[in-house]
Amino acid sequence: MQSLDWIILTLYLGAMIGLSLWLARGQEDEHDYYVGGRKLSWWAVGISIVATQSSAISFVSIPAFVALRPGGGLTWLQYELAVPLAMLFLLVFLVPYLRALSLVSVFEFLRVRFGAPTGKALAIIFLLSRGLATGIGVYATGLVLAPMLEWSLTSTLLLIGVVAVIYDTIGGIKAVVASDVVQLALMMGGVIFAIGLACAEVGGAGAAWEALGAERRTAVDWSTGIGDGATAPFWAFLVGGFFLYASYYGTDQSQVQRLLSTSSPREAQKAVLLGGLLRLPLTLLYVALGVAIGAVFALSPELQAAVPADKLDALVPQFILLYVPAGFKGLILAAILAAAMSSVDSALNSLSAVTMRDFVTPLLKPDTPHHLRWSKITTLAWGVLVTGAAFLAGGIDRTVIEAINKIGSAFYGPVLATFLLGIFTRRARGKAMLIGVLAGVAANMLVWISGWPVHWMWWNVLGCAVTVVTALSGDMVWKQANDGAPKLPLASRPDREVGWAAAALLAAFGVTLALVVGLH
Repeated sequence: MQSLDWIILTLYLGAMIGLSLWLARGQEDEHDYYVGGRKLSWWAVGISIVATQSSAISFVSIPAFVALRPGGGLTWLQYELAVPLAMLFLLVFLVPYLRALSLVSVFEFLRVRFGAPTGKALAIIFLLSRGLATGIGVYATGLVLAPMLEWSLTSTLLLIGVVAVIYDTIGGIKAVVASDVVQLALMMGGVIFAIGLACAEVGGAGAAWEALGAERRTAVDWSTGIGDGATAPFWAFLVGGFFLYASYYGTDQSQVQRLLSTSSPREAQKAVLLGGLLRLPLTLLYVALGVAIGAVFALSPELQAAVPADKLDALVPQFILLYVPAGFKGLILAAILAAAMSSVDSALNSLSAVTMRDFVTPLLKPDTPHHLRWSKITTLAWGVLVTGAAFLAGGIDRTVIEAINKIGSAFYGPVLATFLLGIFTRRARGKAMLIGVLAGVAANMLVWISGWPVHWMWWNVLGCAVTVVTALSGDMVWKQANDGAPKLPLASRPDREVGWAAAALLAAFGVTLALVVGLH
């Protein structure tokens, strides 16, 4: 790191904190802090949806999967197969329903629909799973930055945690969304620069493609992922991916909170559409980065020696350390930090929102003047906890992004089932629903711990199915009239005016499918 690199990095961090301070003006209560007064523009929310998931983990782990992971390569593109279909389902059914309720925490809906025990149980599941996943994300960022900063991993994790806490505690959701727009541009610019540099090292894009190896240039594996040991099975990603993305984008507070910040259900639908259409182009950039750096790795003994076999995520940081010239390292570091902050700030804000709305606010008087202060204190507390979790994240998996997806897949199916039953039927009620959720999570944990040869993408389907069957069966046993009796309307018929949006998402699915199959 040269002086120019430090200057660029410092300017970026200062600009983001300054933006957060500026956007924090006029905050009066927790509604301003968590949903921005419901005045955020749909296009900014749509970009923020994409930026939040495309984190530093994506910057590091997707190229590592494409270039080095056994059984990896372009099969990563199969992750995108179900995204347009899940977004279509959410756009038509879940998003307009939830946005019309004017919630702050999605679990407020569950507390009204199923009763406090079920709502709070799901809120706790979210807090634990999202908190741990965010800790892993901070760890991944530290893994990238530590060698380039020539700092210890411990010092780097502390730096990331402190910056994230300061940045997020100040700004609230307005700062989160506005900074995500800036950070997505930085991310894409950094990835494009790194692709160009890597291709230049091996003699061009064509040479990079050839150097990658034929076995990694195949994008489809027609395996089922059940009993075959496949790393990236097509059917698991298509079917299981639908359940995963429907749950993540439609029920996860870190995503839905943005949609709740728009001015109307129609604006929320536009944001979902934009997010669904932007994901594939960004993923293609990350995959191209893996192809380009993988080619450099294949031809460079120096880079091969720098990447341990058990730390494949070191590929991108070591490439930057060895090949990016002075001055440009600061730009790449800013891009990686942008990727990290776009996810961490969103997670901390959503963790704080759920903690406040589902556990703290009900204990306070409605006219308590310190709700905003408590909201920021809660964000600060979660920042400390998440940073602590980062120190426990090393060694969970060869590629960090898979570890996060496994954590999510243990819970996403049961959570999705709860929302579906709450929105589309009156049969499942409090006690039965709670037992169903616990059964779904237990089924997934049993499969995980036992090591059964079932790809983790299927856990999303298994958890959802077990939860639905158990909850509906239990409802026939426990029919107490006041046991979480429904107090909300069911979902209405789909809005015919979203036909053009549905067509766009179906077209996106067709393009993704053609791309994956075409690279077979």
